[in-house]
Amino acid sequence: ISPAVKVSIGEAFNIPAGENCEKKLVSGLKKLGFDYVFDTSFGADLTILEEVAEFAGRLKNKDKLPQFTSCCLSWVKYTEVYHPELLELISSCKSPIGMQCSIIKKYFAQKKGFEPSKIVTVAITPCTAKKMEAKEYTLNIDYVLTASEVSLLLKEEEVYLNDLSDAEYDSIMGES
Repeated sequence: ISPAVKVSIGEAFNIPAGENCEKKLVSGLKKLGFDYVFDTSFGADLTILEEVAEFAGRLKNKDKLPQFTSCCLSWVKYTEVYHPELLELISSCKSPIGMQCSIIKKYFAQKKGFEPSKIVTVAITPCTAKKMEAKEYTLNIDYVLTASEVSLLLKEEEVYLNDLSDAEYDSIMGES
């Protein structure tokens, strides 16, 4: 679950604006049949660490600066189409969901003794551009659902966040 979804999904269930619904959403996803639910903030932490390391390398080696983030696929695509001269300034790091899904299919699978090819990752994000990312850029993301799509799915299955008890995220290697 991407961080912005934690508060935006509540709107679909008449929960006050800005209220953090993450624990109820975790509960709802488990009720729908998700075996594990992770916080993409952990993937964001990994992306930050990798981007900082890349930036430090650029500084040390006097490579091209500035360095732009690669977290937003809309930005990356915009650059590809309208400003290809800036592509070399974009970080080579995966986005937070790209990092997270890679860790799930590699480290988490190994830790749990799962065959990585049997794991299906579903990124729940606020942005439809992440669908393009899964299709064209990051192969470890199997599906992307927006917050709107998840809220529709929950309602279709008569799972209402307001009626659920809280549930905790599953852990990969700790909290973000």
